[in-house]
Amino acid sequence: MKKLLQASLALSLSAVPASAAELTLITAGDQNMVDYVNEYLAPLFEEQNPGNTVRAVGTGPGDAGSQKILERFEAQKQADAKVWDTDVAVVHEKFVGPMVEAGYLDNYRDRIATGGLVTRSNADMALGANVKGYVMPMFNSQTALAYNPALLPNPPKSYAELAEWAKANPKQFGYNGIKGGASGVSFVMGWIYAFGDGDADKLMNGPFEETEATKWDSAFDSLADFTTHATLTPGNAGTLDLLSRGEIAVGPVWVDMFYSWQANGQLPPEFKLVLPAPGMPGQPMHYVIPANAPNKDLAEKFVELATSAKVQAEGIVKRFNWYPGIDAKHVQAELDEATWNKLFIDVTPDDLATKGKPFPIAPYNKAILEAYERHVTN
Repeated sequence: MKKLLQASLALSLSAVPASAAELTLITAGDQNMVDYVNEYLAPLFEEQNPGNTVRAVGTGPGDAGSQKILERFEAQKQADAKVWDTDVAVVHEKFVGPMVEAGYLDNYRDRIATGGLVTRSNADMALGANVKGYVMPMFNSQTALAYNPALLPNPPKSYAELAEWAKANPKQFGYNGIKGGASGVSFVMGWIYAFGDGDADKLMNGPFEETEATKWDSAFDSLADFTTHATLTPGNAGTLDLLSRGEIAVGPVWVDMFYSWQANGQLPPEFKLVLPAPGMPGQPMHYVIPANAPNKDLAEKFVELATSAKVQAEGIVKRFNWYPGIDAKHVQAELDEATWNKLFIDVTPDDLATKGKPFPIAPYNKAILEAYERHVTN
């Protein structure tokens, strides 16, 4: 019996790797981000890496959550800590550039198997900052035009077509301007990309030049006229609500919100989406690994799993109606036909690759919003 117990103990100890560790992930965003890791990703990772555990901690929603992560890294860098307290972080796009520039992050993407599955430009440039290699997108949020086919059987395929249609169909287009939700902000940025006389690529990637703002006057004049024919809605949810009640025929929305409303029965199942040329902005959330992460090899394994086609399909697409961080074509084989048709028929992977745009870099973003207030609101 004693020998049997010793053998059993030896067997159980051999099943736990000598390098077993607790991987710490901190994430900005709502509680669902923490729940996603603790309830789905962590058990999956722990099953594949016996003896290792994952602990997710939330820092809060919105920019404030990512700001706390930035400050956490800054404090440890200033303290000259050789080993930091975080293995993986999930942060908003606008904070990645400052983190890279300050030397807080590891350049790891080329070391993981899924690194080559990313194709969107926002994985290389984050609001004007070169972050190539330092990030893997967890998911992409995207805006598009939602429409009611009963009122609009042939939706405009471009901003130019939409502008003409809205004049001929007053108050049937609705958006929330730049107040109360980013779907309206995204629409305005897309309008400047489409009609501004400057270089749209410069707005997205920099460099910032104050004189660029002088090239938007005609675009804002046309937007001011367009808005007189539009219905102003009270925010992201307000646009969807007016659509659901037939008070407008089309308006800009966040795609994941659109599909969540449909799933909840708040929008009719026949409503559809279109991503107009030349495109509308969206934004990713990024996985990053701190430069002094205590368990770098394990952190890379975790991000590799989290950005694999199977996990992106099950975790990101099915659970949240988000677009995957990796190219959607790699995810298709892991999705049933109904799920694929729901998320990728109206807005295809090619649409996302060619018309899914980043928001302008911060100084242009601010300048455009200020110009909107002068030209359109006043």
